[in-house]
Amino acid sequence: MKKTTPKISYDSDSDVLALSGAAKGVIDHAYELGNFVVHFTKDDEPLLIEVLEASEVFSTSPKTVREMVAPAFA
Repeated sequence: MKKTTPKISYDSDSDVLALSGAAKGVIDHAYELGNFVVHFTKDDEPLLIEVLEASEVFSTSPKTVREMVAPAFA
């Protein structure tokens, strides 16, 4: 089985942290759960998780969201 590294991105203008998983496919639908939006394929496989108002969600962390995701871009 081929391993795929999840991708992490952060848009500071909209304060959204996006995590795309290893699964491949086309987004068919999404569910919003508080500050989280999970996007699924038609077979209900999760493809993308968005954290809305990420700086608020991670506000208890001593690091900013940008500092947390920076290692993923190194």
